[in-house]
Amino acid sequence: MKKSPFILYITAMLVFVATSCDVTDLKPVNSMSEDLAYSTPANIELSCVGVYDAAQSGFYNRDETNDRGYIFGAAHIQQGDMRGEDMLLINTFYSFTYQATQSTTTANNVNYWENGFRIINLANLFMEGVRGAAEKGIISTEVAEAYEGEARVLRAITYHTMIIHFARPYRDGNGDKPGLPIFEKGHNSSATADESNQTHRSTVAEVYKFILDDLTYAEAKLPENNAAHHVTRAEKGAAIAMKTRVYLHMGDWANVIAEANKIVSTGAPFTSPVGGYKLTTSVEGPWADNRSSECMLSMEMSAVDDLNTNAALARMGGSPTLGARGEYAISPIIWNQNFWHKDDLRRTLLVRDNGARYYTHKFRDYEQWKDFAPIIRYAEVLLNAAEAEARQNGKAQRALDLLNAIRDRAKAGAMASYTMGDFATAKDLVQGILNERRIELLAEGSRWSDIHRNGVDPDFKEAGGGIPAKMISSDVTSFAAYTIGTLPTSFGVKAIPYDDFRYLWPIPTSEVSINPTLAAEQNPGF
Repeated sequence: MKKSPFILYITAMLVFVATSCDVTDLKPVNSMSEDLAYSTPANIELSCVGVYDAAQSGFYNRDETNDRGYIFGAAHIQQGDMRGEDMLLINTFYSFTYQATQSTTTANNVNYWENGFRIINLANLFMEGVRGAAEKGIISTEVAEAYEGEARVLRAITYHTMIIHFARPYRDGNGDKPGLPIFEKGHNSSATADESNQTHRSTVAEVYKFILDDLTYAEAKLPENNAAHHVTRAEKGAAIAMKTRVYLHMGDWANVIAEANKIVSTGAPFTSPVGGYKLTTSVEGPWADNRSSECMLSMEMSAVDDLNTNAALARMGGSPTLGARGEYAISPIIWNQNFWHKDDLRRTLLVRDNGARYYTHKFRDYEQWKDFAPIIRYAEVLLNAAEAEARQNGKAQRALDLLNAIRDRAKAGAMASYTMGDFATAKDLVQGILNERRIELLAEGSRWSDIHRNGVDPDFKEAGGGIPAKMISSDVTSFAAYTIGTLPTSFGVKAIPYDDFRYLWPIPTSEVSINPTLAAEQNPGF
């Protein structure tokens, strides 16, 4: 019997347990049987590490040794940036994504799908394992529930990063469009393959409810601080933070505000009563220290467990003068915008050049590639809250204060704080917050997320509502292309309308060839 790709890589060893993994400073092991994996507290901890490791490094083209960072070690950032316009593709490495020429067999989207459902399946198997261990008295119910909370966060963030690539946004039809197949049980044998091969796509709304249910459970069961694993393991604050992101995609401004209020104080300087999160003083803070007060959830890297030369964030997106490959750079499309003040410290402290182009310097370990891969940080939560406040309450002072919290730490020279007078209308304030997101979250993979969620927004969608036009590297060969205030007019990659089939990624051939249910539910055009 043929099995779905996400099952294919489970049956070989039943439970993936920290294979060559040191992401949580535990002794690496190879693999163990399912019974052994949940036989002792120590083995259960290693099993948990295995799920994180699968989320960190994944496989590439079904090669376990090819660590390309699928999904959360790098791919969620690189693919998110390449689908947008603010990062410039230099070579051809991400050309299918950048040009939206993906097919049912192109590697980036295929590996995203296969690794995504592998993470989901591993999370499901782990949850079942810890529940069974609690029933046998191997671990307490409280410990089992905390472990399940971690697995649910991993499942939730995986579903969310996948749905923004393979499905229409929630606000298109209030979630009535085809979403993703929902799997609540683990599959680890041919006996369960039939069930997976008959699972259909749930609606976008159903997937979002599933995500929120997972995050709400995690919020209730996770600790505020996971001691030595703070930042690199899911905690209560990260679950709440992810809820602000999910509700933002739904256009549920009231719930964004409600969730943000749990982790954002009433006034500046903004801090979180849960976990003590706060902005670092300098814009460099989150990048100089992988475990800074601003980092809420990141995928850990170490000298013995990082990604390879075809994936590591510093390697792929850094300046070649610093030893990086420089596969993508900062595009003049964002660099030249007047809304990005010329004296903004993020133009200098977080950027390096090669004498012709500007590159991100957020990921700066150019030798060992140990930069953690951020999933969510406190700056995004403040921006999520600011946008929701402005959309819900108009020209609200809290929205302005949250916006300035991000802007003000980047101030230098003639750059000043925003005043309410800088925004004639509430719409202008929302646009200012969206602009700030493009600056603050640049090179973190968030651009596609914002394009996607605003795809049908009458005020804030891109031209045509689809994928923006992009520059090509041959048009950016010197600093002459980087002139603040002079917006580019030449775009080698044309804009793609919202209703174009290329807006979505297809379900891979590897899936539809063995799952007739999903074959009948393929995205149009493929």
